[in-house]
Amino acid sequence: MKKRRQPTILQNILVEDYAAEGKSLAKIDGKVIFIERAVPGDTVDIQLFKNKKDWAEGFPINFISLSKDRVEPFCAHFQICGGCQWQMLPYQKQLAFKQKQVSDNLKRIGKIDLPEILPIVGAEQTQFYRNKIEYTFANKRYVPDEELAYLKHNNLPFNNEGSFGGFHAKGVFDKVVEIKKCYLQAEPTNEIRNAITAFCIQNNYPFYDIKNHTGWLRNIMVRIATTGEWMVNIMLGFEKEKWRTDLLDFVLQKFPTITTLLYTINTKFNDSIYDLTPVAYYGKGFIEEKLEQYKYNISPKSFFQTNTKQAEKLYNITRDFAELTGSETVYDLYCGTGSIGIFVSNKAKKIIGVETVSDAVEVAKINASLNNITHAHFFAGDVIKVCDDIFFATHGKADVIITDPPRAGMHEKLITKLLEIAAPIIVYVSCNPATQARDLALLNAKYIVTKVQPVDMFPHTHHIENVVQLKLR
Repeated sequence: MKKRRQPTILQNILVEDYAAEGKSLAKIDGKVIFIERAVPGDTVDIQLFKNKKDWAEGFPINFISLSKDRVEPFCAHFQICGGCQWQMLPYQKQLAFKQKQVSDNLKRIGKIDLPEILPIVGAEQTQFYRNKIEYTFANKRYVPDEELAYLKHNNLPFNNEGSFGGFHAKGVFDKVVEIKKCYLQAEPTNEIRNAITAFCIQNNYPFYDIKNHTGWLRNIMVRIATTGEWMVNIMLGFEKEKWRTDLLDFVLQKFPTITTLLYTINTKFNDSIYDLTPVAYYGKGFIEEKLEQYKYNISPKSFFQTNTKQAEKLYNITRDFAELTGSETVYDLYCGTGSIGIFVSNKAKKIIGVETVSDAVEVAKINASLNNITHAHFFAGDVIKVCDDIFFATHGKADVIITDPPRAGMHEKLITKLLEIAAPIIVYVSCNPATQARDLALLNAKYIVTKVQPVDMFPHTHHIENVVQLKLR
């Protein structure tokens, strides 16, 4: 029988710096060790789970001393649910690390000339800032290592089966972390989740079994707008009219602040609803949000920036970087539901938006109409395929291009097309500075980076948005 290889343990290691993606790092004889769940200034013993020639990855198994920068996390679920990875750091320190992440990515990956990077725009509200949150219901609970150790030490029975509401456990697909209070979205979001959990347990409604694809109660999505409107969409594993109407009536009676209540029957193996049809049980089926004077209809399937107050700052920066005078034709690529195009529309002659998701394009058209904007036009299709010579010839020469791609960045074919088009200004909004840096290196053939502005949309996480202005050489 082959012996199991003993894990490598590194002892008494000083965590030296921030690495990116929520990790920190140490260096041992020139080898870089990436460390989860530690911060610069900690001294730890590390167990490695990846060990290469020049680098390794690990996690702390013992804290010898803690960084002077640490603060007490405010959430009982910290480091269990997998979210809000930086609650142990003061917010100003989080911002400093995020600024460094942008700088390191652009310099290390981009390798291009850069202006001085502007100071990161932080959030005034660092708790209850999300306008959208999704919870999962399951019949198995994730049990943290500390709880397992306690049960074992005290010879107590272990049972993780039952009915639970919370978040998917990081790296574990079939169990949820049971959540009592989450600090990401304002109340009554926790009250809604906990009440639905209790009601379904009381009535013996089966919670979803992710591994075996059985059970009824699957997920809920809760959206809130600054207008005061609330949307709740409850996802169910199959239709059972009596159960469904009893649950929905209960939710409406207990939470009269809900302005739109929907349900979605999902018989698929995955939780996505992009190809499903949410049904409005109460209300108009959408909520209305506002950024500055602009109104936006948000449906259950709409993409909208999940931090409304920071989105307004992000879009203001984008509009400023576009340097619009009122005479420009602006192409808004990866436009989603048209939020950026509509936000900059009063300073442009024409807006042309392109988005892959056809449902989002229909919402963009509704949003344009809602704001009486007649000079914005939105088109559905793969951005790479839609944006050909005929498309640009039809809709006019691009004076400004705004691009806000997904985390994977822009396709190289689109970058080649942008270099051919040679618009005087490109504004690149990114949720992933690493892929943004890669794309900026390709655009460097004709463009120079003139402004860089990081924006923190997600306090207590390692995620960061970055806006870059490029001008034709």
